[in-house]
Amino acid sequence: MTEPQITKDLIAAHGLKPDEYARILEIIGREPTFTELGIFSAMWNEHCSYKSSKKWLRTLHTEGPQVICGPGENAGVVDIGDGQAVVFKMESHNHPSYIEPHQGAATGVGGILRDVFTMGARPIAAMDSLSFGVPSHPKTAHLVKGVVEGIGAYGNAFGVPNLGGEVRFHKSYNGNCLVNAFAAGLADADKIFYSAASGVGMPVVYLGAKTGRDGVGGATMASAEFDDTIEDKRPTVQVGDPFTEKCLMEACMELMATGAVISIQDMGAAGLTCSAVEMGDKGGLGIRLDLDRVPVREKNMTAYEMMLSESQERMLMVLNPELEAVAKAVFVKWDLDFAIVGETIAEDRFLIMLGNEVKADLPLSKLASSAPEYDRPWVETPAAAPLGEVPAIGAIDGLRALISSPNYAHKAWVWEQYDTQVMADTIRRPGQGAGVLRVHGTGKGIAFTSDVTPRYVKANPYEGGKQAVAEAYRNLTAVGALPLATTDNLNFGNPEKPEIMGQFVGAIKGIGEACRALDFPIVSGNVSLYNETDGSGIMPTPTIGAVGLLASTDDIIAGLPAAGDIALVIGETFGHLGQSALLAEAFGLEAGDAPEVDLVAERRNGEFLRANRKLVKGATDLADGGLALAAFEMAEEAGLGVSLDASDIATLFGEDQARYLVICDAAGAAALEAVALTTDVPLTRVGTFGGTEIRLGGDAAPLAALSGLYRSAFAQAVEA
Repeated sequence: MTEPQITKDLIAAHGLKPDEYARILEIIGREPTFTELGIFSAMWNEHCSYKSSKKWLRTLHTEGPQVICGPGENAGVVDIGDGQAVVFKMESHNHPSYIEPHQGAATGVGGILRDVFTMGARPIAAMDSLSFGVPSHPKTAHLVKGVVEGIGAYGNAFGVPNLGGEVRFHKSYNGNCLVNAFAAGLADADKIFYSAASGVGMPVVYLGAKTGRDGVGGATMASAEFDDTIEDKRPTVQVGDPFTEKCLMEACMELMATGAVISIQDMGAAGLTCSAVEMGDKGGLGIRLDLDRVPVREKNMTAYEMMLSESQERMLMVLNPELEAVAKAVFVKWDLDFAIVGETIAEDRFLIMLGNEVKADLPLSKLASSAPEYDRPWVETPAAAPLGEVPAIGAIDGLRALISSPNYAHKAWVWEQYDTQVMADTIRRPGQGAGVLRVHGTGKGIAFTSDVTPRYVKANPYEGGKQAVAEAYRNLTAVGALPLATTDNLNFGNPEKPEIMGQFVGAIKGIGEACRALDFPIVSGNVSLYNETDGSGIMPTPTIGAVGLLASTDDIIAGLPAAGDIALVIGETFGHLGQSALLAEAFGLEAGDAPEVDLVAERRNGEFLRANRKLVKGATDLADGGLALAAFEMAEEAGLGVSLDASDIATLFGEDQARYLVICDAAGAAALEAVALTTDVPLTRVGTFGGTEIRLGGDAAPLAALSGLYRSAFAQAVEA
């Protein structure tokens, strides 16, 4: 087959700018082959190279005594004691999910699961953070249904519990939904597997499913804006098979126990290209591949197609040659492909052969660690204008506006499509704050959450970045867990626009400061840029996934209120309504500044709650919707009413940070107040639980009516 001629249009179609192509010519001293152009395109796009974000990612807080492995590997690794570690990461599959929601979301789950088990960890939990356009948009219902079906179909069949996440709706996602997938696994702390190749002349082995043409160019597509040619990109969406992935995971676990694995890497974005280059570059070695040996499921595949295919359920390994027969037997048993497709070499070369022809011969180090790095121009986001007078509204009407919105309505429609109990270790299911599971065979528990408030980040990227971390910290603390570490999924628009790059920089600064102040390091993550359609970008959405540890599952704070129990707020209430959920849902206003995040208060108040967990029956952090929404959710889950003392809207719906709503019986409340008097932690009684009404000051409505609205609004929004 004659390869296409390299033209300006072809270069542009591969996402390479003229100056980047000039750099390629300088590096190799000649015009690249078509396959080489594809390889450079894959390795130098945003999705693989982080060329617009590396400068700022280096400033993040990534270290701590609990960190075994920070950013740079397939997933982060954190010590949980007793020789055990949690391996976790969050990653986006935004563009594929907008083009083909079921497969896009499903393969997002598959990819993040591989990131975990390629490190030697058995997956134990999944989460997802989803952002869609407004329910009235003609594509929203199709996307919601397809994405949720895809997540459930893959995760349920693979057999991993889905423990939580978020679903939001906003007009900025009308043309570009976000699907952020999280997975965590459990491993022995001294048996973590890494991706750096070592040793010259070592076999490079292809593992798993066969290679097809699905997903060719997917990483490049994920690093570009959408326009009216979006349907042409459908072939770049991969197709997943969770049953093959389950077999691949079991085969890898068995293989790792044999001692045959020198290094291992999953084939995700940019497929065979990225996995081989990263393994070689991290080990300071070259790689030679013979594509005639690659297992394929389609005829006459070109070198370009094989190198850039993103077919799912595949891994690449550097093998201990003495154990080749043992390793092969494992994959034969699991009915998966095992093929030696190349070897490590001493030279700095990425040599690709097909049919005894050289299809690519490139300096390997220039593809990965020497990829372009940009210091993009950026401008600071202007300070938000003062909020001004808030429109009048009754307290119950304000609550109705929140619970009738799909943003804050009960999300059972989503998580009931997921298996939340598989593996039989789930303690706290979705819909109740952070998810919690027991560490199998031990008395320990692990808590999981994901958080971000995009309105805050848009209004004030710095405070919004801090708040995303702080809310994750509070969500873990509210179930009694010690926050251990975070993973970030940074979703933004076009970084070539200084105002968008300014949002990114501000959010990174806030995230970094919060992680340092809370001893809550970032150990893994993903950057997703160019989330724009026809020049209109998403709200900045730096999702924070987080993991916390319960030394004993007996320490969990998970109770519901009973009649007569007292509601108390830990933390100080000022009544901040800027960028609040109430304004957005009741009046369609996104006005004012984001709430200030006092990180000293966040840490102090969180430590106070964890230290006094035995006095508390239940807890939740106060965030979107403030006290009124949090108290309603607690009461509604228990099937009883609540009466809050406050009547003013700012106190009821303000979104001041560093606060928790806690439930205590009379004795517990008195004891907690006595402890608080010995500290500088603000603690205030705000109401009582009981009866059949939701009473906010002098305004009241029957719980039954509000509950019916709350539990039906989401389905009505997406089924209409």
